[in-house]
Amino acid sequence: MLGFDPFRDMDRLASRLSNLPVPNGRTPAFMPMDLFRAGDHYILTADLPGVDPGSIDIGIDNNTLTIKAERTARSEDSVQWIASERFTGSFLRQLSLGDGIDTDGISASYENGVLTVTIPVADKAKPRRVQIRTGGDRTVVEPQAVAAS
Repeated sequence: MLGFDPFRDMDRLASRLSNLPVPNGRTPAFMPMDLFRAGDHYILTADLPGVDPGSIDIGIDNNTLTIKAERTARSEDSVQWIASERFTGSFLRQLSLGDGIDTDGISASYENGVLTVTIPVADKAKPRRVQIRTGGDRTVVEPQAVAAS
């Protein structure tokens, strides 16, 4: 077991500057997630194993998506713990959403310890074709929807 941690003071300083709790063996430092675009929506998946689905809270305020969740510690007084390495406490993640997001269409599901948030792209941000007028005969070329890639 390492008695000296050269990064502990840096973690404490960074936590003080950002007003975040100092990570220790019992408090998670972050919520691991993936984010990708699939067609006309974004998909965010976050690992929250062992979290009660009722403790998950997703909110949107001023184009900021906030995900909060909590995993409570087991409180069994009659046992002798040999190892206790699983994180307990609150998880928090915030993402800044751009103007091209349909915030009313955001949906979420939680299955097998993974939270999936679907974030649709707003119609105004989807690719489209622009109408072009041609010279002499004033023929109008109608715009067509562009297939999302």
